[in-house]
Amino acid sequence: MAAMSHPLHEPVLAWYDAHQRDLPWRRPEASAWSVMVSELMLQQTPVARVLPVHEAWLERWPTPAALAAEPAGEAVRAWGRLGYPRRALRLHAAATAIVERHGGEVPDAYDDLITLPGVGDYTAAAIASFAYGRRHVVLDTNVRRVLARAVSGTELAPASVTRAERDLAASLLPDDAPTAATWAVAVMELGALVCTAASPRCDACPIVGQCAWVAAGRPAHDGPPRRVQAWAGTDRQCRGRLLAVVRDADRPVHVSALEAVWGEAAQRTRCLEGLLADGLLVRSGPETYALP
Repeated sequence: MAAMSHPLHEPVLAWYDAHQRDLPWRRPEASAWSVMVSELMLQQTPVARVLPVHEAWLERWPTPAALAAEPAGEAVRAWGRLGYPRRALRLHAAATAIVERHGGEVPDAYDDLITLPGVGDYTAAAIASFAYGRRHVVLDTNVRRVLARAVSGTELAPASVTRAERDLAASLLPDDAPTAATWAVAVMELGALVCTAASPRCDACPIVGQCAWVAAGRPAHDGPPRRVQAWAGTDRQCRGRLLAVVRDADRPVHVSALEAVWGEAAQRTRCLEGLLADGLLVRSGPETYALP
């Protein structure tokens, strides 16, 4: 059952009105494609790192058709050092699907969006809400943390989305579609700027007086410990180094150039095979590699 007007609505929406960041994909003139590109880039990557890449991407490929007309390798090259470069391939594949199935226009319906490559539940709901003002439950990490604290009284949300979380978020969604879309982004922004994971600024929070977690004395998280991802020496670091050499070159790269940036032969071979299997690199000769 949707909330006609929940006590959290007014303070959160008023706070957002006063404190929202000016981000290009949130501006009234932003295209649905700008919103979609931002959503894929923002997965596991901070806003500050996404901003310049998003701007360059939209300048080069202002529409899905413009991206779909170029090889997938150009998307990987333009992705630069954002990390998780398979997202670039998925965005290219999604652009191709949008051209083939939707006349080059990013679809406005959740059911159409979720069939696109690289688009899961969260991303489909986010694009429909933020680009088209539709009414959907949008559950990213920030939203889940705000609701866990303010309503459920726990420091952190469960490791993965639960039915109870989805039902809670649905019960808080304003009835009016445009208001619901603003509510979704407002709660997200509150989690990003104020109700942060490590050091929440409760003194700056518009709903601190209604927060169940604060009322309970801010009890510490008592679930399983959160995994902190290692980086140095991992396959992720190795793949990133190898891909960067090929991405930064203007011609196919000889295997010796890859050996020079990663000395551990077995790991280098394994990561190279992984990049080939993922379609991020192709063999361009017996001992040379290129972007697809």
